[in-house]
Amino acid sequence: MAARKTTKKRAAPAAARRRPITPEDLLCLVGVGDTQMSPDGRSVLFQRKVVSARNSYETSVWVADAEAKRAPRAITKGPKDALARWSPDGTKVAFIRNDAALAPRIMIVASKGGTARELVAMPHGTVRDLAWSPCGRRLAFGFRPTAYEWTAEAKKERDEHGLSTPPRIVEDACYRLDGDGYFCSERFALHVLDLDRGTIEEVFADTLGLYSWDWAPDGSALVVAGNIDPRASWNPSESELFLVNLGAGGKHRTSRITGIPKGPKSQPRWSPDGVRIAWAGRTGTDSMYGTANVELFVHDCAARTTTCLTAKTDLCLMASTLSDAGEPAFDPQIRWFPDSTAIFFRAGWHGSGRIASVSAHGGPVAFHTEPGAEFSLGTFSSDGWRLSCVRSAPIEPGEVHVLEVERSIFAMQRVTTFNDALAASVELVEPQERWITAKDGHKVHCWTMRPRGAKGRLPALLEVHGGPHAQYGLTFFHEFQLLCAQGYEVWFSNPRGSKGYGMKHTAAIRGAWGTKDWTDVQAVAAAMRTDRGIDRARIGIMGGSYGGYMANWAVAHDHGFRAAISDRCVSNLVSQAGNSDHPEVPNRYWKGAAFDRPEALWRASPIAHFKNVRTPMLLIHSEGDLRCNIEQSEQIHTALCTLGVPVRFVRYPRETSHGLSRMGPPDLRIHRLHEIISWWKHWMA
Repeated sequence: MAARKTTKKRAAPAAARRRPITPEDLLCLVGVGDTQMSPDGRSVLFQRKVVSARNSYETSVWVADAEAKRAPRAITKGPKDALARWSPDGTKVAFIRNDAALAPRIMIVASKGGTARELVAMPHGTVRDLAWSPCGRRLAFGFRPTAYEWTAEAKKERDEHGLSTPPRIVEDACYRLDGDGYFCSERFALHVLDLDRGTIEEVFADTLGLYSWDWAPDGSALVVAGNIDPRASWNPSESELFLVNLGAGGKHRTSRITGIPKGPKSQPRWSPDGVRIAWAGRTGTDSMYGTANVELFVHDCAARTTTCLTAKTDLCLMASTLSDAGEPAFDPQIRWFPDSTAIFFRAGWHGSGRIASVSAHGGPVAFHTEPGAEFSLGTFSSDGWRLSCVRSAPIEPGEVHVLEVERSIFAMQRVTTFNDALAASVELVEPQERWITAKDGHKVHCWTMRPRGAKGRLPALLEVHGGPHAQYGLTFFHEFQLLCAQGYEVWFSNPRGSKGYGMKHTAAIRGAWGTKDWTDVQAVAAAMRTDRGIDRARIGIMGGSYGGYMANWAVAHDHGFRAAISDRCVSNLVSQAGNSDHPEVPNRYWKGAAFDRPEALWRASPIAHFKNVRTPMLLIHSEGDLRCNIEQSEQIHTALCTLGVPVRFVRYPRETSHGLSRMGPPDLRIHRLHEIISWWKHWMA
């Protein structure tokens, strides 16, 4: 292979040529993700996402040279191609094609390019998690069918006969998911396509269809993390590891892997030598999303012993960094080093998403990327020399990189430049780090963004992230840059409840929102009011999801904010417990339940404290939000109208979801940003 080299810094263009970033610049951003290193380490496969002329998103499969000697090229035409995977010998690429008018199809194309060939057309439904068997003779994937009454054909038939839309029949707590919609009783099941015989067989299904899996190194079996408990929604600790042995002629045998502690499990990964299985999870009764750290476990298949490799750290493998430039990656990312000696993973820490590793036998955790950026882990080349990833930073939209695995801190080669032209044409601001001390002595990690060249006292905005168990950090955030370009000093922080600062920091608000988190938000607000560069009479607060919760809580407890924006919010935890796609389990996170001893939920509900609110508010919500139902904003709207407080309520259509700001229709994302700009322009004047 050619000599290794490190990414060179681009020379910044003259400031005079730069312009303020606009809402419409969202249309120019190119998204990259799902990177896959070729077996020989010479190329990187990835998905490219752009806004189409028809106000939607097009995804296609591209390949980049690992040394950036040639420009990246498309190997599929799109418009909805995804889950591209190299064949074990690197000569072919399998992927999923989702044409609007057709059911999903599993396709194959030569890695050098050419015409893609259909391997199999599935019934109407959704395909996920495609992977070749190590021998290259099978493909495994998840598939969930769409019930006939919800297909395009059924709708057309009803329209022709003047029939009504049928009712949805629900018999389980798991029947919908924000961004995925209503699937009622249908579930994902694991299937295997035999390429020699052209047959497809279902080999595993669990209660919720939320399993994850991996191939055995010899291709004879699959390891699956799943939950077959009849009440899996309420009992995530019943998640287990299953071994699915693939016999000839459909004679498959499934067995439980013993010697493993109870608790939720995800992303099982078989070591290349077949000796161990790693996975992400935790012990206890909580689900994967919670206040406890998601740890890295490894199971020795011969000795039947399990070890937690991150037990002596305070790291969480599920500390997602939030942004509006892409969907947050909550799933843990785990990769074995090809010689089976170490396991690599992404760890969120202090606002950065870093690539780390630990020996398969235990020991200290090593970090291989520097803080100050966000990394999404791809895959290794067969020899372990190269690792693919996506890297993003506050003034650098995400691009595909190749990491050279040659020292403790990996050298990087950037292999795509899709967003360079935009980044070079607009004025982008690098956040400045601060630590603020709250009244009880707790240190709050905070960042500030001040418009370049700004003088005097500026209006300022405090952004609060969603979750709450996630983090703000050092990744590209279009909205932050946009507000800075509008002349506002932007502050954002990680108060208690956030991930990335250890389990105690996260668990401080378990069952007690509006307590330690509010203490930290108050500390940041107090620092803003005493900052010499800020006009203390013109400070606003805004946030989405839990950030909307905190905006609601803030105006109910502090009259010092000039105005507020509450986006896709939570306002009433009692009603929220029964209308979210993630129902609350009684007496687990919160004491009591919405239908039995709701006092704790009500005390923590902002709407319970709205009697004396007088802060003008902009409410933003999607009628299709299945995570935080729009009735949460409707309650705030009614309260403010009753109190005579200025309020504007922007309701986006039911075709949108909780993730509107990140993955909604491009025109509505832009509309939302203009609403935000107009609101602040009016109230900060």
